[in-house]
Amino acid sequence: MEELLASLFFCGTLSHDLKGDKEITKKRRMSGNTGMALYSSRLLLLWQLVAHVCVFPGSVQAETCKLASYYSNYMVLQQQPHNAVVWGYSDIMATIEVKVGDKMYKASIETQFPSRVGVWKVKLDPMPAGGPYDIVVFCEDWRAVNTVVLKDVMFGDVWICSGQSNMAFTVDQSFNGSKELNESINYPDIRLLAVKQVLSETPYNDLHGLYEPWSKPSPETLGSKAATFTYFSALCWFFGRDLYDTLQYPIGLISTNWGGTPIEAWSSPDVLKTCGTRNRSVSKTNDRLTGPVKGPSMPSSLWNSMIHPLLNFTIKGAIWYQGESNTMDPDPYKCLFKTMINDWREKWHQGTEGSTDLHFPFGFMQLCTSNSPSSEIIGPFPTLRWHQTYDYGYVPNDVMQNVFMGVGIDLPDVKSPYGPIHPRDKQDMGTRLSLAGRAIAYGQNVSYAGPYPTSFTVNTTTLTLVIEYSGGKANIRLVGKTGFEVCCGGSPPCTYYDTWVPAKITGQPTTSSISLSYYCYNRDATAVRYLWRDMPCAFKDCPVYSVENNLPGPPFILNL
Repeated sequence: MEELLASLFFCGTLSHDLKGDKEITKKRRMSGNTGMALYSSRLLLLWQLVAHVCVFPGSVQAETCKLASYYSNYMVLQQQPHNAVVWGYSDIMATIEVKVGDKMYKASIETQFPSRVGVWKVKLDPMPAGGPYDIVVFCEDWRAVNTVVLKDVMFGDVWICSGQSNMAFTVDQSFNGSKELNESINYPDIRLLAVKQVLSETPYNDLHGLYEPWSKPSPETLGSKAATFTYFSALCWFFGRDLYDTLQYPIGLISTNWGGTPIEAWSSPDVLKTCGTRNRSVSKTNDRLTGPVKGPSMPSSLWNSMIHPLLNFTIKGAIWYQGESNTMDPDPYKCLFKTMINDWREKWHQGTEGSTDLHFPFGFMQLCTSNSPSSEIIGPFPTLRWHQTYDYGYVPNDVMQNVFMGVGIDLPDVKSPYGPIHPRDKQDMGTRLSLAGRAIAYGQNVSYAGPYPTSFTVNTTTLTLVIEYSGGKANIRLVGKTGFEVCCGGSPPCTYYDTWVPAKITGQPTTSSISLSYYCYNRDATAVRYLWRDMPCAFKDCPVYSVENNLPGPPFILNL
């Protein structure tokens, strides 16, 4: 308080002195005194000092009528039933109004100390999908009335696309990239925003850079501007494009990702504390999987700079492709992933003052592969895939509610010029993820998942195992021949160190079941696992698929 009073006294005294200087200067100019230049010079220096040190009523060390970094022409704001939020910076004594259509909104302004910068915010009424709109921001302060106009703004659904290099993987790197780029101009109501890769040890309130402001799709906006992994995300694009083909209203896609990064970097300190990893080193992450862009691995560094700044922006949901950099130490992922999802939801809900759903839909790609097909290499990928579902094998489930998944285990790309860990078929991935999203996020009556086992029948005399899928309601087809194993004699749950033997597919007793034969050397079969390899099958050649939607059954490990 004493320092504040001293500052006010200094500023008031200095202001009084300056007024005196003005009078002296005026008198000496009238008298023709040759020392006028000296006083004028002193006057200029003092006013500069005032501008840097003193804050008078109505002044602020920030631009008047400045919006947050991710508001611009061509953007998409979240449609009804949610309230879109518009916010920015201003003079702390300014009056801010925002006009959308025929409706005028008056902003509330908060003062953020110690900078004394005004932060204003407007929560719009729920708006139907469509557009375009001009959004006009009026800022009136002691200096003037200024306006900022955002043109061609649409209302629709906004999706966050985050993760590591397979989410950063660009459209022109995917199969038929040139064709995909050229056809993108047919989707002017999909809008794109690419967040710049920045890291921070503390949370930012606003983004510190964009690779691309809100833009309409084109070969230029979707193509890479650097060698690799810059923008725009192929999976994000194909997911959003497939949604648009069904929904037929505007879709906003925000790409915020960084190759080679572990989940800890995208998680808040609250997540790390909950899972007991706040002080845990992330040095065990798989450095060999970083790809062309080597990203940071410090806990919360990307949460601070590339997620936290977006929390004031209302969204529909998020999709995620990450996990490769956690495969060298996969066990913590079980807690981290589900906790991160719930933490994002809670903090986005708070940041938008309830406008973003507290349980917003969250989709993810189950890890694809990283090596060439081999029946010998188990690797860490199967364990992490299992933990992505909280060891259920499917989503949504009792723990991961309103979550959807795209299975990519049968989409290997051993000839990818970016390495087999970066498969180029992001089209199928986007289609599978959007199909699941249509069911979970939009409630559409579509078949969105591959077959999953619901019961097992073991015949110890004939040494056969019958697996029934989807409660007998599935219609499955068999493609590949191998992929099943049974655990012999181990105490449930069977582990990597127990004896596992191949189980051969011998037929289909019904359209919803398969029969396996095995030999356990006079021991009981206690568990069964499926596709428990880094790369268990060739392209679209895993054993079990759905007849209805051609989706593969996901990997699993279950007790008998």
